[in-house]
Amino acid sequence: MSNALFQNSYYIGNNFNCILYGVELVLYTVTMQKLMSLQSRKTGSNLFFICFSTANLALITVYVAVQSVFGEEMWIVNVGFPGGQGAYLQQFAAVWYQTMGTTASVVLNLLSDGLLIYRCFVVWSDVRIVILPGILYMATLALSIVELWASGAPHSDFFQGLAANFGLSYYATSIGLNVLVTCLIVARILSIARTSDRYLGVEISQTYIGIAAIIVESALPYTLAGIAFLVSYGMSSEISILFLSVYVMFTCVSPQMLLLRVVEGRAWRHNQFRDTTAALNFSNSGLPGLPGASDYTDSTTAGSAGAGDMSLRLQAIRKSLHSLEDAGTLAVTSEGSI
Repeated sequence: MSNALFQNSYYIGNNFNCILYGVELVLYTVTMQKLMSLQSRKTGSNLFFICFSTANLALITVYVAVQSVFGEEMWIVNVGFPGGQGAYLQQFAAVWYQTMGTTASVVLNLLSDGLLIYRCFVVWSDVRIVILPGILYMATLALSIVELWASGAPHSDFFQGLAANFGLSYYATSIGLNVLVTCLIVARILSIARTSDRYLGVEISQTYIGIAAIIVESALPYTLAGIAFLVSYGMSSEISILFLSVYVMFTCVSPQMLLLRVVEGRAWRHNQFRDTTAALNFSNSGLPGLPGASDYTDSTTAGSAGAGDMSLRLQAIRKSLHSLEDAGTLAVTSEGSI
């Protein structure tokens, strides 16, 4: 892993690191601003958002800095190294700060996977659905420790030998977990999307069931980048370092996008699927247990059957979902739920 294609891929990967690091800084800043504006209603969830976001930023900063410093050492500071840049890479691939950067990316991956599993539980509201992802998560944790040991050993190479073999097992398990959880979240959202537009209206439906919701809630860019890296890494391709850079950056950016959506009160929350289904499955007796039910009952009692009555029902449903949406925003600041 030291020829010209690898060197160019490393260089382009560092450029992508800088671009996506800027995106992460913007997302982090906006998230913190929104959280600070909610400080009059401090909750445990606010503290979690702050700590998680800050930890993400710190870890990705370490990774980006390490990759940039190693590139500078290889291409500029030691430009006359005997054997060229390839020889320098082979000699110092396991230097201590490279091991630190790998550790930062692994910890970041574990944090992001944990958040994604929890969001899967939130969307499904069923602990049984996360049993298999939980098992895969524990396997990922064990393999990550072995991978750090193998890649940090003297004269080892992340892309070759024993470190590459353990790395392939680790990333296959981790990215397999990403794919599984992403599919579960997308399937859950799409299961209600088929009927929501007709009853709720596009404005309300798109908040929780639109394309943006699917991409952000399922961390789709994170999963797709992982698949691209895993394929190239498994093939021992020279461009795998480029896909690794994109994958690690989305390990940070995708969770930050999700947290921002939660802070804005636009993310799915506990039992929202159940509440939305209850709103759709209205009956002639009204919408018991949902905001706006009494208004619906009063209106339909005074109204007549037919198209006018159906119109009143749909208005009541939309009002109920608006109330649920407002409740979602309050949940972030008063219930401590993400």
